[in-house]
Amino acid sequence: MTDEQQAPETPFDIAAFLKELTTRPGVYRMIDANGTVMYVGKAKNLKKRVSSYFQKTHASPRTSHMVERIVRVDVTPTRTEAEALLLENNLIKSLSPRYNILFRDDKSYPYLRLTNHKYPRVAYYRGAVDKKSQFFGPFPNAWAVKESIQVLQRVFLLRTCEDTVFSHRSRPCLQAQIQRCSAPCVNWISPEDYAKDVEAASRFLRGDHKSVLANLEEKMLEASGLLEFEKAAMYRNQLGALSRVLQKQSVDTTGGDDDADIIAVVIKGGAVCVNLAMVRGGRHLGDKPMFPSVAQASEDIGPEVLEAFLSQAYVDRPIPNLLIVNQDLDAPELLMALSQQAGKKINLIRQPQSERRKWLDMAVDNAEIAIARRIAEQGSAQFRTRALVETLGLEARLEEAQQASEADRLLSVSATASDNAGDTPAEEIDLLATLRVECFDISHTAGEATQASCVVFHNHDMQSREYRRYNIEGITPGDDYAAMRQAVTRRYQREGKTPIVMPHVVLIDGGKGQIEVARQVFEQLGLDISLIVGVKKGENRKVGLETLVFPDGRPSLELGPGHPALMLIAQIRDEAHRFAITGMRAKRAKARQASELDEIEGIGARRKQKLLTRFGGLRGVKAASVEDLQTVEGISKTLAEEIYRRLH
Repeated sequence: MTDEQQAPETPFDIAAFLKELTTRPGVYRMIDANGTVMYVGKAKNLKKRVSSYFQKTHASPRTSHMVERIVRVDVTPTRTEAEALLLENNLIKSLSPRYNILFRDDKSYPYLRLTNHKYPRVAYYRGAVDKKSQFFGPFPNAWAVKESIQVLQRVFLLRTCEDTVFSHRSRPCLQAQIQRCSAPCVNWISPEDYAKDVEAASRFLRGDHKSVLANLEEKMLEASGLLEFEKAAMYRNQLGALSRVLQKQSVDTTGGDDDADIIAVVIKGGAVCVNLAMVRGGRHLGDKPMFPSVAQASEDIGPEVLEAFLSQAYVDRPIPNLLIVNQDLDAPELLMALSQQAGKKINLIRQPQSERRKWLDMAVDNAEIAIARRIAEQGSAQFRTRALVETLGLEARLEEAQQASEADRLLSVSATASDNAGDTPAEEIDLLATLRVECFDISHTAGEATQASCVVFHNHDMQSREYRRYNIEGITPGDDYAAMRQAVTRRYQREGKTPIVMPHVVLIDGGKGQIEVARQVFEQLGLDISLIVGVKKGENRKVGLETLVFPDGRPSLELGPGHPALMLIAQIRDEAHRFAITGMRAKRAKARQASELDEIEGIGARRKQKLLTRFGGLRGVKAASVEDLQTVEGISKTLAEEIYRRLH
């Protein structure tokens, strides 16, 4: 049982194995004849749990199929159930067993951060939290964080600029002009008043809405009494903005300060969706639908999916005190392990009442909508774009790009900004549509007529108007590395003050050499090498066997045939290849056409043009007989014979 890579030479003696099996908590691994781990599970009592698999009947066909293939079971006892939970999660992530329900490994959930500064900054944050700043969340997605940041800007006028920008301001920025920042950078507000706004924002994020509203109303009345009508109007606008935000919340807690996760599992049409809705401080922050990998999506798999989600989702991130679910879960040892790991009691509610029932009903409805949308999107451009964004972890990059473009938009309308500009909601932008991918390819014939192509994918489609071709010159014929270096340099080298539109992903079609050349160019130009993704061809150059290579040290990815992200990459790569080949062929034909006819004595520009026009190009001229060539004006029998001889 110590060698997990080879099947045993003797048949697996189930009875003897179970007789000697420990009753301690731990993790077990089901292994097939090829030494492949098919399933990883945890148990409070290993002997009792593993024995249950070898009963005569199984409720799930999926379990029956797996048990039929078991030739060995390996176990790892642990001291506690919490240790078993951690070990199980790590093994599932590293082994990806076929019969486990696998959730995509999100590195982290986003947070909203208030920095530790004299004038704290509100910011989007991903990563490990610390005690230096205030963190609120986690949020289900980046859009939820952005919405909260906009609320804090409109209502509490907190700054969002980087500290380096803040410390070098000499006049108010646009955010202050449109009343989304109190401009502490130029002392428009005292440190004491700004600290009060930060405290109010913190109370609002923790769910203390009533006191925040009361405080704003008190300030408005006080300013009005002092005849400071502009200040009173500002507080009035803040009150209105905050009231609208609270009215948009379709659900709220009765106590106003609950933290809860609502987990709805829905199986429909062969698809499984787990919808996670988050409530923090009484505010419903939104939903995050997830689609786990399931070997067989039967209607009765809901409890197992829920258990798998709880096991994998909360191992490396905070868990609230309250979990509200729509599936029966008979796993007290799992809740005990989660409570032990979190250091607090975790309550799970299956039949919620009152407002909590509304939360759960809404989560179930949203899960059903997400499944319907996913089924409709299968094979669509939007589905493939989303798969690529998720596979490469581009959500934060797209969010940052959108925030930058939103700032530019505000600059363009600053001249017409009114006192109520902060009350107008920003237009919703499809972040997936903003994804911009550029792909390079090199084409030549034995070093002749080398051309590089750069194609653009944007707004869920190829953008042919933005394609570029580069005539590669001054290199050794056939040197693909030098050609790639020249093309990438010419594309991203800034000339003068002309801004460069940078993509979110730069695909390089080729092996390690081309990818290394692109990396060197990016470093020389001071660009982010994490944008580069190499597409290394697989065995026999078959589509679906490509490997994604990253020059910044990330491990390579082999997504496998049929993966929607890989299909989109292949589409973009093939378009770059087509565009490069057509350009190369045109350049080659032009070069050959010019050289072969121009080298014939007696053929000038006019006669050459007449020949090409009559026969439709050089290929037609080559196919013509001497008699056919003589029919062209200005071509004598002697010249026709010379043309025929030189071209054959």
